Amino acid sequence: MWNAGSFQVEQPRREVPGPERAGAPDGRTEAARREDPLVSVVVPCQNEDASLDALYDATVAALVPAGWEFEIVLVDDGSSDRTWETICALAQRDSRVRGLRLTRNFGGQAATLAGLGAARGQAIVTMDADLQHPPGLIPTLVRHWLAGTPVVQTERRYSVETSRLKRAASRWFTRAFSSVTPVPMTSGSNDFRLLDRRVVRQLLQLDEGEYFLRGLINWMGFPTVVVPFEAPPRAAGVSKYSFAKLFRLGVTGLTAFSVTPLRVGIAVGLATAVLALLELAYGVIQHYRGIAVPGWSSIIVVVTFLFSVQFVLLGLIGDYLGRVYLMSKRRPPYVVSDRTDTDPAEGLSPGRREALPPPRTWTAERVE
Repeated sequence: MWNAGSFQVEQPRREVPGPERAGAPDGRTEAARREDPLVSVVVPCQNEDASLDALYDATVAALVPAGWEFEIVLVDDGSSDRTWETICALAQRDSRVRGLRLTRNFGGQAATLAGLGAARGQAIVTMDADLQHPPGLIPTLVRHWLAGTPVVQTERRYSVETSRLKRAASRWFTRAFSSVTPVPMTSGSNDFRLLDRRVVRQLLQLDEGEYFLRGLINWMGFPTVVVPFEAPPRAAGVSKYSFAKLFRLGVTGLTAFSVTPLRVGIAVGLATAVLALLELAYGVIQHYRGIAVPGWSSIIVVVTFLFSVQFVLLGLIGDYLGRVYLMSKRRPPYVVSDRTDTDPAEGLSPGRREALPPPRTWTAERVE
């Protein structure tokens, strides 16, 4: 585990390369850029009214002692409770809190993307609102970033309260994802991470249709430090990710980064063809030996199996074609209906491009 208290950082602020003149693509002047906070904390929220005050208190308590300028960007993802009213109240109380309200529930990935587009910080932290991503770990992530690492990913270590089924499903998915895609993913990977401004700019340029941010960030290939943590219990409410939503997110991740499932279908088809030829040869041999070939039930089983394989493959093909169809529409991943300020940088989405800074050399390490 990393000991945040033993890591001393002298530089209070790190400059990020990029356009600093008036008329830059984001419409802000050099003076406006210099007033940007060092750290942005982006939090998607869906029916999290009961936990937002505790989240705000914990985040402020973690960042104020470090002396860094920061902001908290809260994104209301179509909540049906008083989440938006609570966000507005926090924004009125503290100017460092900024809020976005989406027109409906677009999903956690889209809400996170909306927050990334609105964030003004040079380092952007994304986390959940339920306090299972501990705000007290944010200073450790920032210190790694200040040391020169563009992506600081956390690795969730489940507590004893986590069910065995959830742990097994998480392990299975990460292994399957790493096996069938060229993008590595470690067990315990989650959406609690820090991204450098340059990484966010390139992420916002991608046009994916459906987003799987864990895979996209790993796919981009920036050096990464991994910081493990043990997830505490939820502060309030219940998880918004049902099994169906998790399954859909997993399918999205697998099919967005690999065509291996289609190739598996080819392999299954060839294998069944070989088995059919062997069965045919067996039947011919038995016929010439004068032995009747029994097996109406076996024939039915084989035919049913082949039909099931065909339907599975048709479903996979339909999923890939559906992705092409959705991307051809070029719809934005989210729509903002309201916000707590009128900052010109707010609402930045993949449809709005920023100039990219020149390449730079990064160094990285892994924290055990």
